[in-house]
Amino acid sequence: MTVGDDGRITGLGEGDCPEPAGEIVDAAGLFVAPGFVSAHSHLYTSGLRGMASDQSLYPWVRANGTVVAGSADEDLYWYTLHGCLDFIGNGITSAYNFTHSRAIWRYDPLADAIESVDLRPVGFLERQVDAAADSGIRILNSIRIDGDVQPEGQALEVFADTLDYVAERTPAGQDLGASVFGSVQWSSTPRTAELEAQLMHEHGIGNQAHFVETAEHIEQQRAKFDWYDDAGALGPGFLFGHFVHPTDHMVTRAAETGCGMVWQPTSNGRLGSGIADIPRFTGLGMPVGVGLDDQSCTDSSDPFQNMRMGMYLLRASRSDASVITAREMLRLHTLGSAEALGVAERIGSLEVGKFADFVIVDPQRPDTGPVWNVLATYVLACGLRNLHEVYIGGRLVSRDGVSTTHDSGEVRSELHERIARAAGVSGMPLAPVMVRDVRSV
Repeated sequence: MTVGDDGRITGLGEGDCPEPAGEIVDAAGLFVAPGFVSAHSHLYTSGLRGMASDQSLYPWVRANGTVVAGSADEDLYWYTLHGCLDFIGNGITSAYNFTHSRAIWRYDPLADAIESVDLRPVGFLERQVDAAADSGIRILNSIRIDGDVQPEGQALEVFADTLDYVAERTPAGQDLGASVFGSVQWSSTPRTAELEAQLMHEHGIGNQAHFVETAEHIEQQRAKFDWYDDAGALGPGFLFGHFVHPTDHMVTRAAETGCGMVWQPTSNGRLGSGIADIPRFTGLGMPVGVGLDDQSCTDSSDPFQNMRMGMYLLRASRSDASVITAREMLRLHTLGSAEALGVAERIGSLEVGKFADFVIVDPQRPDTGPVWNVLATYVLACGLRNLHEVYIGGRLVSRDGVSTTHDSGEVRSELHERIARAAGVSGMPLAPVMVRDVRSV
């Protein structure tokens, strides 16, 4: 495989490699595979792992939001940068990122209403964009409209300005575009769906909405599906995040209008949300991607674990080990995710013309035994312990889980200190053993 100066693959195949003009990477005896694509992520949550560990979605969201409420613009920069570098170190080279909106609010599912709102400066949002741009990860930024907590005109103006900021701030090859952060699940009025559809059409962008993720208050969630349909939002480019508990009507309409969905196996298991019916969706021709979701509910943000969690849950729920293969699962977390996001012409597989985003995995360190089947060994037996190097655009960005482009110690220090301070402000202090100067470690 040869890589050009623009970070794209220029040649790929068997035989002798042309005389190289630059660095040579010898991967003899190792696996070279596409970098993972997380099609659903919340990268600012990297400092919130282990929170609400025995809680389902709504109380878990409330705990996370309480800490973020004690955070400022610059805190969100370091939270997001830490999350991006964590992803990269785990072999995730591209991510769809739900930025935290400027509105700090608490949703009450019993009342189906937002309780309180603290609207932050635009920098609260922009600094998250800055962090992703600075990290080097390929990024698709998702932005919430917030028309239900501020004047509509202001909300639409901030959204458009943020799209411009993303394009200006993110290096061209790194920028996978922008998207509407669908938030009808948290809204009490169909006007939110109408505004989202309006922005999708005006800006020519997609939308990913968290939907029927949990069985809690399920009828209330399902009733909002038709808001999107009536608003004209459904169609290619519209993705349902989670889609664990849809009705037959919802599945039929999603499939016939060309919508896709994004599956979060580890998150759904950790929060007790349920098991998405992936074979049904793929059988209907729906594009399906896979995401690591919040680092605070996948905790280790491990794409190998995510693949196995998904496979095992589906196989166990169907009592059928053939319901999803290792090849199919790997594709969903790479090329399938890129296809669902509409960026498969650039990422998701190792092909001439695409970006050289890849991982090098050593099945003998530690040893996983003889290789009977390459894909089975890679998906079922390898993990972060075998992940040796990560490349984005042919450039080494992580070795053995440590960033080669950033000062990991500085990023770690900033995260720990800022999270501890925010937690204290919010009245949710960390465990005493963890409140220390991490620079001394």
